[in-house]
Amino acid sequence: MSEQSPAEYRIEELAHRSGATVRTIRAYQDRGLLPKPERRGRANVYGDSHLVRLRQISGLLDRGFTLASIKELLEAWDAGRGLGGVLGLVAEVDGPWTDEEADRITRAELDARFGGDPDDEAVEDAVELGVLVRVAGARDEFLVPSPQELAVAAELHSAGIPLLAISGHLRELRTQVEHIAGRFLDFTTEHVFQQYFDHTPSDDEAAEAASLVRRLRPLAQQTVDAELARAMRTLATRYLRRQLNEVTSAAPSPTPPCPHRPRTHADEADEGVALPTDLLHAVRELVGEEDAAAFVTAATLREVQARTMDELSSRRTARP
Repeated sequence: MSEQSPAEYRIEELAHRSGATVRTIRAYQDRGLLPKPERRGRANVYGDSHLVRLRQISGLLDRGFTLASIKELLEAWDAGRGLGGVLGLVAEVDGPWTDEEADRITRAELDARFGGDPDDEAVEDAVELGVLVRVAGARDEFLVPSPQELAVAAELHSAGIPLLAISGHLRELRTQVEHIAGRFLDFTTEHVFQQYFDHTPSDDEAAEAASLVRRLRPLAQQTVDAELARAMRTLATRYLRRQLNEVTSAAPSPTPPCPHRPRTHADEADEGVALPTDLLHAVRELVGEEDAAAFVTAATLREVQARTMDELSSRRTARP
């Protein structure tokens, strides 16, 4: 049985098989990323090794490597140092950073989930943001990379927030979260990973760095979750108190009871004045069911006292 002869390609065929352009192949040769072809008469002949190298370069570019760093990695490869550890580190970083699994949803299911009214503009906005990804060959089906994010949007919409307002808020939030992620990466790189990045790491170093990525990966989310919970509690409490103060200040001042005047039916009716449901709910959330009545009473008395003092002061000022 005869051995199969090695494959040979002209540059145009190599470009077709690799997906690169002829111009790109020549540029790689000039930069030393691709070995020179074999000269056959007046023609240049390429082999499978060139095709493999072009695919390696393409894969590294897709992972965000620059041509300069790719050259260093390939030179290490040619010198007998494997790329397995480095590519393993790349795969670790490039892998999912959450345990959440993607889901699929049809357009009909999507419309039903958001109130039943089709909204093409909102869908296009969600696709642009990557909240929804169109499924190739399925016109009315979408991939949902984060079902949790979609569920939050549905809950906010059911609470009365317009869909386009939600997507606008998400855009703003992403900018801020990406800033936080960038700061966390800068911080960990400076104190942990810089030792691996000031040279082309060996397989053992790359494997060690990949292990550190696995250990540190959940810390960013845990830190943000804890700080977000703290900030929400602090700011929400402060915001609610301000809103309650504004509501109390805007309410009409009740007539202080006169100790020498007998109680009337009007007095009894005043004690039974109904407060807005939203206000009562907010107060219960703030201080609890048992202390809600005392809180409202104290807030009202404080306002009454303040207004009484203001009136007495104004009377004294108005005297000749």
